[in-house]
Amino acid sequence: MPSSFDPDKRAGSGRKAGDDPKADRDSDYAQKRRAFRDAKRQKEGLPPLTPGRGGRDSTRPARKGSLYGAKAPADSVHLYGLHTVRAALSNERRRIERMWVSQNALRRLEIDDPAALPFACDVVHPGELDKMLGDDAVHQGVLIEARPLEPRPLSALGDTPLIVILDQVTDPHNVGAVLRSAVAFDAGAVITTQRHSPQESGVLAKSASGALELIDIIVTRNLAEAITTVAAQGYQTIGLDSEGDAPLEASFSGGKIALIVGAEGKGLRQKTRATVSDLARLDMPGAIKSLNVSNATAIALYAARAHLRTQSAG
Repeated sequence: MPSSFDPDKRAGSGRKAGDDPKADRDSDYAQKRRAFRDAKRQKEGLPPLTPGRGGRDSTRPARKGSLYGAKAPADSVHLYGLHTVRAALSNERRRIERMWVSQNALRRLEIDDPAALPFACDVVHPGELDKMLGDDAVHQGVLIEARPLEPRPLSALGDTPLIVILDQVTDPHNVGAVLRSAVAFDAGAVITTQRHSPQESGVLAKSASGALELIDIIVTRNLAEAITTVAAQGYQTIGLDSEGDAPLEASFSGGKIALIVGAEGKGLRQKTRATVSDLARLDMPGAIKSLNVSNATAIALYAARAHLRTQSAG
């Protein structure tokens, strides 16, 4: 029987070497870096590397970068990663002050002349970014310093049939993932509270994978008042709650939906529960009966989109 292994095919990618020269260069560069690293460790008498996050030695504690704990200006934020930076470069509202980028990332971002950029750009070795950001940041060879985006007021909410409202979701990874799902399902905005919500950061932006630049983030002082306001604009306000009266898919009505989700553990606050028009649950037949807030939001967005398609088709 012939072997199914094809040495010219990248594992799990469904393509052959040579189909994408850019990706092949990236792969060759990564292989050379690993070979150099392993040879250096062998000379130092160190055991083989046990890969952890970002390829670092998981037997050692993660190093903090030089930017960690540094007193950054209140009006600046450090963003990193190819998707994040590519989206920031395309966002007219984003003011970029400086970029640090490797030669490989320049190619992947399709920047031919870094000197022509309207901000300072330093071409550096990826190791310099490791030193700046630390081991836990998957920077992919690019870092920018930029001004934070100005949050939108509730009055800026446009004519969109689907929005997400966050009730004191504080973890930046979760908020970033919610933003990503919201953009994927074409939600018009994400509303969050001024307090008890994460500030814009590299971690949040990286988790959003570019979505931070693609959706309006509306900040409100009083979430209950905001929910009441959007309800007056015709939105069905549905709070996700494990003890909801009905399954989510059976709760939809009308052509405008606001999904309200709470933080993991404590869920929706009592005032929020009393303000929404409906409390709905996600029925899960498996042994685990709860989901990460970003996963639950993604499922709810999918269900809401399915309902809205039915409404528009009818």
